[in-house]
Amino acid sequence: MGGPIELRARDGHEFGAYEAKPAGRSRGGLVVVQEIFGVNAHIKSVADGYAADGYYVLAPAIFDRAAPNVELGYGQDDMKRGIDLRQKISVDKMLLDVAAAGEKLRGAGRVGIVGYCLGGSLAWLAATRLNVFAGAIAYYGGMIAQFADEEVQIPVLMHFGEKDQSIPPEAVAKVRAAVPPEVEIFTYPAGHAFNREGQSSYDAASAKLARERSLAFLRKHVG
Repeated sequence: MGGPIELRARDGHEFGAYEAKPAGRSRGGLVVVQEIFGVNAHIKSVADGYAADGYYVLAPAIFDRAAPNVELGYGQDDMKRGIDLRQKISVDKMLLDVAAAGEKLRGAGRVGIVGYCLGGSLAWLAATRLNVFAGAIAYYGGMIAQFADEEVQIPVLMHFGEKDQSIPPEAVAKVRAAVPPEVEIFTYPAGHAFNREGQSSYDAASAKLARERSLAFLRKHVG
């Protein structure tokens, strides 16, 4: 189990993060980037899981720029609240906070990033715009197709659901066509948020396979 810490971005913004440390020596650092529901129980569980796998993990509270300590559920009101908060913060500001988390982890060795939904899009943009990470993993990032022509700087792994109504097959095809062939893209017989355990969107088989591939990617590129 982890706990809260405070970070500071390059523009002086102070914000919270969830910190989870491995029991033994760290294999490297990993930034876990939230969905639109904040650093909630699910994201903390994801962070704890990667810490158990040997990584020093930080999950930055990127919504702190609009409201502190956001931890939402998945009802309609939570969804509306998350969308509202997302619209109040620019992508550039979010990337400042992602970069600050990555820089904090540099003492642990090489640093990777993994993001989900909004966080998946930010993981892709971290791979094209930031000089912080050794590898990036993007789960069902809805904005990736919009930015797919940006020049990638590091190894990238992407996961998409074939039944994702918010990211249709043509969007995934656009990404495949735009990115270099070394970017790994996998699709799964699942919908959006198939990694979100405990929710109706969860697909156990797809989540398990995606996580195995993610761990193999991290072992190769982070440690």
